[in-house]
Amino acid sequence: MQHDQRAGLAYAATGFVILSIGDAVIKSMADEWPAVAVAALRFSIGALGLSVLLWRSEGASAFVPQKPWLQAARGLCLALASLCFFSAIYIMPLAEAMAIGFLAPVLTQVLGGLILGEKIRPAAWAVSVIAFAGVVMILRPNLAELGLGALLPLVSATFFALMMVANRASAGQGSALSMQVFVAGLASPILILAAIGAKFSGIPELDFGWPSWDVALRCTIVAITASAAHWLAYIGTSKAGASQVAPAIYVQMLVAIALGWWWFGDVPDLLTLGGAGMIIAAGLFLWRDSQSAPAQTAKRPH
Repeated sequence: MQHDQRAGLAYAATGFVILSIGDAVIKSMADEWPAVAVAALRFSIGALGLSVLLWRSEGASAFVPQKPWLQAARGLCLALASLCFFSAIYIMPLAEAMAIGFLAPVLTQVLGGLILGEKIRPAAWAVSVIAFAGVVMILRPNLAELGLGALLPLVSATFFALMMVANRASAGQGSALSMQVFVAGLASPILILAAIGAKFSGIPELDFGWPSWDVALRCTIVAITASAAHWLAYIGTSKAGASQVAPAIYVQMLVAIALGWWWFGDVPDLLTLGGAGMIIAAGLFLWRDSQSAPAQTAKRPH
């Protein structure tokens, strides 16, 4: 049993490390192709590859969702969350954008109660205040330098939390692979339309042509590694349980700091580290709090 837990944690942590590396690869394209075009290409490649796997393993019937509008909501939330996050890491240090993104688990607790009627434990409200204080600490210098653009990771975290709530609502409506295909397959056309709109918006920074071979290669690498990372996280969860591997997600913060420092010369200051620490502490506290009430949480949809 302990071996399975250690193996599961290793699988999940490896997946989360790979996700952070993919984020750094995306940031490396900041001066070469607009974020909206990168997001559209990355998710189109991912959706195509996952669709082939689904068709080969489950057949054509697996592509028919039980609740199309719910799957459309998941796709829209993923598209907006990804577009905002990609745009954020283009203009902000990777570690800062990712730290604010870790607000999503806290928001998911609150939004799950407001939207799905799940019981919100009292600690969630207090922890939310602490997490938002951490966000303010990180955003303080960025708002002065970047204006409203500094809020992009906060918007991304909100849409990601909404997607997680929609994931809970759609639990049991298909296999893990089909649920990935639904969300990526619906996010892709939304991002393609957004990219077309950006190209013809008249804004020079959003105009783009065909990607160079290395941009296309990097988008392909991110699409493949992201799918592999999610698979590793899924394997880790199946071996050790979701409650055991959940804290491993915060390894992404350490990798983001290291890669941002190494690849882009972004050295986080004490305020950023302090704010990130508050957000991560809030997430870990909610995780521990949920562990202390298994009888209540077991009744909630996942």
